[in-house]
Amino acid sequence: MKKIYILLLAMTASIFILSSCNNEWEDEQYEQLVSFKAPPNTEGVNWIYVRYKGNGKVTFNLPLIVSGSTPNTQDRTVRIGLDLDTLSIMNREQFGQRQELFYQLLEQKHYSMPETITIPAGQSQVNIPIEFSLADIDEVEKWVLPLQILDDPGGNYQVNPHKHYKRAMLRIMSFNEYSGMYNATQFQITLEGNTTTPLTIDRHRAYVVDDETVFFYAGTRDVDYLDRKNYKVFVRFTDESLDLQNIKKKLEIWSDNAANNKFELGAEQAYYTVQQEMDEVRPYLKHIYFTLFFGYKFEDYTTAPGLRLKYDTKGTMSMQRDLNTLIPDEDQQIQW
Repeated sequence: MKKIYILLLAMTASIFILSSCNNEWEDEQYEQLVSFKAPPNTEGVNWIYVRYKGNGKVTFNLPLIVSGSTPNTQDRTVRIGLDLDTLSIMNREQFGQRQELFYQLLEQKHYSMPETITIPAGQSQVNIPIEFSLADIDEVEKWVLPLQILDDPGGNYQVNPHKHYKRAMLRIMSFNEYSGMYNATQFQITLEGNTTTPLTIDRHRAYVVDDETVFFYAGTRDVDYLDRKNYKVFVRFTDESLDLQNIKKKLEIWSDNAANNKFELGAEQAYYTVQQEMDEVRPYLKHIYFTLFFGYKFEDYTTAPGLRLKYDTKGTMSMQRDLNTLIPDEDQQIQW
């Protein structure tokens, strides 16, 4: 009798436990926290690409999400603000006292955005519309828009405490038809007196000036040089054909600091070609191939005070831009 009683008691307890846990998956398994969707790279910033428009504005949509295993239960009006403290700390940690390498706060005249945005009940994500106007911006500087989710005194929402979710350090990079990272292994850089071992670099970035113009840094210089602003090489893409097949088109090359760096254009005509083809395996993917041929001379007058190092450059650079034609938004269409 005692064994039967124990057995009945155990069965009753099991039924009670099962009935109490039956709908537990309907409950929230995590905290509903508000976060940006802007994962940083190894330097702590999130690169975003904004189409250059000389006389207009371009809208970039920054995702704002509510985490959790169940739908958002209420309207949440989220406050957004600048995060100047994090920008300052990040610059000091990465670059020390070398202020020429600092990320710079994007000037107010180049963007506008709402101070608050509402995530409606039942939705777990909205986009923050940020309008950029990047005409006349100098791409020598590394522009950043540092954002943070501000706390709500009324408790309408909770901010994700993790720094990479509560902040969005947006590295602003404008683009046009010809900007981007070029393969430069076929572009030779020769130091005067050492013609037997020319220098090469793997990649060279082209920065936007306007719709038809980009600039490179001369020689082996890149964005990590303190004196980079003195060695810009401007390249304008024209429609002037240089052959009967209309394949090669003229490039115009110059420097804005030739009085100091003694920039001279090479003897051979500079030109570029553009070819397109669809991917054989993925028919929605378009490949565009840019090839540039040019050469120039310049003098490095800042590396070693009192000494001018003379360089001669010549060769080709090439870039492949891949477009996903299924995506309507151009900044998302390009496979960066």
